[in-house]
Amino acid sequence: MVAVTAGRRRRPGGCAAGHYHHQQQQQQRLLAVAARLAAAKPAATEATVYGGGGGGGGCCLEFLDCVLRAMGVATPAEFRWAARPMRRRRRAGLSSSSPRDGRIAGNGASASASLYTMRGNKGVNQDAMLVWENFCSKDDTIFCGVFDGHGPYGHLVSKRVRDLLPMKLSANLGRNEHKETSTSIVTSSLTEGGATECMDRDTETPLGTEENGEYHEMFAALRTSLLRAFYVMDRDLKVHKSIDSVFSGTTAVTVIKQGRDLLIGNLGDSRAVLGTRDEYDQLMALQLTVDLKPTIPSEAARIRERSGRIFSLPDEPDVARVWLPKYNMPGLAMARAFGDFCLKDYGLISMPDVSYHHITEKDEFVVLATDGVWDVLSNAEVISIISQAKSEASAARFVVESAQRAWRTRFPTSKIDDCAVVCLFLNTDAKNKSPGSGTKDLANAIELGGGNHS
Repeated sequence: MVAVTAGRRRRPGGCAAGHYHHQQQQQQRLLAVAARLAAAKPAATEATVYGGGGGGGGCCLEFLDCVLRAMGVATPAEFRWAARPMRRRRRAGLSSSSPRDGRIAGNGASASASLYTMRGNKGVNQDAMLVWENFCSKDDTIFCGVFDGHGPYGHLVSKRVRDLLPMKLSANLGRNEHKETSTSIVTSSLTEGGATECMDRDTETPLGTEENGEYHEMFAALRTSLLRAFYVMDRDLKVHKSIDSVFSGTTAVTVIKQGRDLLIGNLGDSRAVLGTRDEYDQLMALQLTVDLKPTIPSEAARIRERSGRIFSLPDEPDVARVWLPKYNMPGLAMARAFGDFCLKDYGLISMPDVSYHHITEKDEFVVLATDGVWDVLSNAEVISIISQAKSEASAARFVVESAQRAWRTRFPTSKIDDCAVVCLFLNTDAKNKSPGSGTKDLANAIELGGGNHS
């Protein structure tokens, strides 16, 4: 029995005393580590504390604080400057979607764009999206994209492409040699391992074919950089050690807005649609991309030429799928995609269909969405839904929630597909808006209703 005098505990003896001294030594070591961390100036270690430095410093601080508390040791006052801001940020739910660097990859909004995704009931959300303002450090340039993953690791592929494709494109845009390189050289380099000797010329959409006029000469170089970025991105997936892309892949539809010009790159069956005014000032939908499915004659010809097979399943007679020559797998419902390397020798390609559009005063917005939206809503319906949104910040959410309701109404026995939407508003005057106005509008819109978030 340990005697207690004047409310103070007497130190135990024998083996217990050794354990006691060992525990005190551990506490002293932990306190010493905390003191060293606290000794660093906040300005010098802010990136590490907040996890921005890539070294995992924020996790170390949090772990250390938890250990100190579990051992009954009060956190030193000089150490709290690091622990408290970190907890506040964790509780506030801040993530990489914060528009601090111009990039938004989660549900949110900015001065010129709105984006939202919602998981269906097939499992993990395989859709990804991105809005990057001040792209390539240019005030008048914005990069937008949506990516629809498929296969067992589709969610990893789509997020990998979302994170890496704009970086590769940005790197290419700053190089003069890419501006001088002809597109034919790039397209010929897209053939890998003798799988394709030359690309089908029908798949190469020339710039300046839009009805609203000629394209600027600089966009020929921009198109070359876009083709190169897609090619390098697919190679990255092929050699990636942690993501198996043999039977997994993703679509991609991207838009680069520079001033009054749009460059659209499309891969797969996601879609870009323009909301514009006709001659009677009525809002109408103009589809900017083509759903690159095996039913397109030029796509089917390329696949069959390389021994790939195309047929539909009995329970889905309207959905043409691509299959291996001798095996009934994987059954891909598109003719182009990132990844899916089991089909790259049999007609599937990762070369995007590139097109150009010059923005006029009648053009109001561009909407990018995955097939979870287009399978149940028409182009005109989506344009109408956006025009009826209470604010630009809530437009993407409004479209996604409408698509989810349409799935339940039109296909009550089917599983709801994932949905991702990006709305890029073309005539938004960012100077007249405060930086946080879009986010506040979205927050108000989210409070009005619930949803199945990604």
